[in-house]
Amino acid sequence: MSALTFERTARPRRSRTRSRTANARPALVISTLKPHQYDLRPACASLVCPDCETWVPITGLQTKQPKLVPHDTGRAGKDAAVRCRLGSNRLVTVDVTVKKWQERLEDGHAETGHRRRTTVLRKPKTAVAPAVSQIAAQKQTPTDNEPGDGRPLWLLREMKWASTESAVRDTDIRRAQMPDGDAALGAPPVPLKTLRPERRAS
Repeated sequence: MSALTFERTARPRRSRTRSRTANARPALVISTLKPHQYDLRPACASLVCPDCETWVPITGLQTKQPKLVPHDTGRAGKDAAVRCRLGSNRLVTVDVTVKKWQERLEDGHAETGHRRRTTVLRKPKTAVAPAVSQIAAQKQTPTDNEPGDGRPLWLLREMKWASTESAVRDTDIRRAQMPDGDAALGAPPVPLKTLRPERRAS
């Protein structure tokens, strides 16, 4: 019967620890962090570990040597139990008062609260002018009234002109037979006698 193995997960980070061990690295200065990266309230004094980027309690905040508690790099009870060797038991130099930290935090919220997202107005795309060769090709393309059956456009136009040539010629002949000064077709006739006003009898 094989023995069951359980994967160890990260342990909960206690706010206080009795360990007297101190990390040999230089102390972490609070003022080098951004206001939202640490919390100086006595009930939940903590900061974001620069090495593993997880929130870690600060023990001994009221003493001369506050430091980060030993901690794992992952979330407690969920991620693997990998100890943060560089950040555990590292001394912390608290050079910012709680009041100053709250002011910096409020100023940061005030600045970001007034920011508005800038709406990008994109310019409408203008149509590119066609080249001379493209314009010529469009003119040579048969229209809806000129079916393109593979024959050249000039031939189609010649055939269309041939179908209306006799009617146009008859109209020209009728126009030539009209006397000068006569009215156009469909207009009232022009009087041929000279009109003179009649005098009233006295």
